[in-house]
Parts: sequence; structure tokens; C-alpha cells
Amino acid sequence: QATGADQAVGFGLVAFSLLLFAYYSVWVVVLPFVDGDHVLNKYFLPREYSVILPGVAALALLLFVGTFITAVMWKNRSPKKVD
Repeated sequence: QATGADQAVGFGLVAFSLLLFAYYSVWVVVLPFVDGDHVLNKYFLPREYSVILPGVAALALLLFVGTFITAVMWKNRSPKKVD
């Protein structure tokens, strides 16, 4: 059973993910069909960042996963046998 703190953290992560998904979806799907001088455009970054930011996030994720796997493998390596 999850404690109240675990449930609160989980709820916060889900809420953050939903907000991020909604923001990105509006930014990428809806905003190209809105006029450039519309008031909605001031709440979003320029369109170039819609490709750059997920790319940087993907590279950071790969870096962290690779670092974690390397650290675990380094820690669990067995010493070489000397005959």
C-alpha cells in the first residue's frame, strides 16, 4: 500500500504530465492555425523550440540512463581471476 506522501507525489507527477502534454499539444497542433498576432501566441515559445526542446530532453534522458547503467555495471563487475 502506498502512503499518503507517495500518493501525493504520484498525483503531482500525473498532473504535471497532463499539463505538459496539453501545453505541448496546443503548441504543436493548434497554434500553427492561429494568426501570428493573436493574443494566444504570447503564452507559447517560438515554434522552433517545439522540436529543439524534446530533442534536448531525449538526449538528456539517454545520457542519464546510460550513466545509470554504466554505474550499475561498474559497481557489480567481478574481479578478474588470476591463474
